[in-house]
Amino acid sequence: MDLVFFGIQGSGKGTQAKRLAAEFGYDIFEAGGELRKIAATDSPLAEKVKSFMHAGNLVPHEIIMQVVKEAIAKRPSTTKILFDGIPRDSEQMKDFNQIMNDAKREFRCIEFTLSKEEAVKRILGRAKAEGRADDANIEIITRRMETFLTKTRPVIEVYRMQGKLKEIDADRSVAEIYGELKKVIGVF
Repeated sequence: MDLVFFGIQGSGKGTQAKRLAAEFGYDIFEAGGELRKIAATDSPLAEKVKSFMHAGNLVPHEIIMQVVKEAIAKRPSTTKILFDGIPRDSEQMKDFNQIMNDAKREFRCIEFTLSKEEAVKRILGRAKAEGRADDANIEIITRRMETFLTKTRPVIEVYRMQGKLKEIDADRSVAEIYGELKKVIGVF
């Protein structure tokens, strides 16, 4: 069964995704990473993706969904996929659900919950430790968080109402969160 990870920036979902992939063989689909991989190829889709990325613009919905569709089609049906950062909004959710349904892939969702204050503290700490300039800008951090709260939160609530979502408190150590994550996955 595939997984979809949700969480405010700084919640540690990327760290947990890597641990889960290493231990259980999940293939991580991270939208930004997939777009960069495609941009490095020589294809018509790569040219489209590069034109948006080089201009500093968001890649349009249709292209993102084409990337999701192609990524799923390239992987054997036995490969478990962990989606990180998609679907981000209601429009993506509608298309994502359709793509998954067409590919006959079941999925469940996990939200890593963390307060905005704690998330900001972690992000600024990470920026300092890793020299990540985009993470040191409080305006960018705030904008990303607002986008998560206004656009992604409604998606999370739909999956919660459908019984497809479990929550994990991300305000703990990496090991504690991972221990609970493994238990939650066992329940699905």
